[in-house]
Amino acid sequence: MRDYYEILGVARGSDEAALKAAFRKLAMEHHPDRNGGSEESASRFKEINEAYSVLSDPKKRAAYDQFGHAGVNGGQGGGGGPGFADINDIFSEVFGSAFGDMFGGGQRRSGPARGQDLRYDLEITLEQAYAGSEVEITAATAMTCEACEGGGAKPGTSPVTCPTCGGAGRVRASQGFFAIERTCPRCGGEGRTISDPCTTCRGHGQVRRNRTLQVRIPAGVDDGARIRLSGEGDAGARGGPRGDLYIFVSVRPHDLFERDGLDLHCTVPVPMTTAVPGGEIEAPCLSDGSPDDAENNRLTVKVPEGAQTGRTVRIRGRGMPSLRSRERGDLVVELFVETPTRLNARQKALMQEFADLCGDQQHPESSGFLNKARKFWEDVTGG
Repeated sequence: MRDYYEILGVARGSDEAALKAAFRKLAMEHHPDRNGGSEESASRFKEINEAYSVLSDPKKRAAYDQFGHAGVNGGQGGGGGPGFADINDIFSEVFGSAFGDMFGGGQRRSGPARGQDLRYDLEITLEQAYAGSEVEITAATAMTCEACEGGGAKPGTSPVTCPTCGGAGRVRASQGFFAIERTCPRCGGEGRTISDPCTTCRGHGQVRRNRTLQVRIPAGVDDGARIRLSGEGDAGARGGPRGDLYIFVSVRPHDLFERDGLDLHCTVPVPMTTAVPGGEIEAPCLSDGSPDDAENNRLTVKVPEGAQTGRTVRIRGRGMPSLRSRERGDLVVELFVETPTRLNARQKALMQEFADLCGDQQHPESSGFLNKARKFWEDVTGG
């Protein structure tokens, strides 16, 4: 049988800290669950645990140093040595993230716990997004029960220590050569039980109530933005801090404007009688509602002579404000030239006279198109 000091890789005069450090390192390295259930790893792991069980116990170590394996019951380290207590620490490190509750990695839940974060979906208008606004919302949140002050027990009574776990919140069971801890099934890890629950909250310590809150919408907020209201979520358990409330903003589609980043786009009809000679039209725009906004909700837009449908006019600084700077986007006005309809005989005659006076010189786009069309027809017919 191998020497226990050799198994742990330590000198005979090593102190308790050196022994424990060597044991933890080797136990994590050779644990079967970290080595695909290897029989060799299982055997090595058991050997490491046995060595540490003896050497970590001062009496057993003294007997081993004097008589060797014969001094510790033929080389058996015993089932109750300190090595078995430390094995749970090893499991916590190896499996803490996934199996903490099974191997002792979980924590008793009787202390304060932070409340849950909440989500609230808020739809606003483009005008509100442009100018910024204060919006009142009503959200259902968990509140500390006033009747029992969050304790869960009926007023005048108190929770009692859980008889199953003795207030520890966890129970332990031995399996093979190591012990397994798990959350107490009776108290759910609280360490206490409520025999006479509060009639208001039914023992939960919290009740759900509607709360009215004022939410500030910053100017320039975009669709899909998220606003965090710190401490406005659910109440924490056992005196813990409140969670947060997250406002998810959606901007309602507008009848006139479309947003593209900081720019606003708007299509404005232009009478043909204005588009041909050029002139001015009125276009809508957004306003922050302040007295300084003299232009209010309309702008005068100059239409260049001979403007065609699709021509754009850019008004600097009349788009959306930026959330992070003093920059503003532009208002892009797209012109849509209207053709007169339902003309009487006199109007039709004048239009024909106008067309005769203009000739092809005044329709460069039409002339270019007709030239391409004639070539296409000639290629098709071979003419």
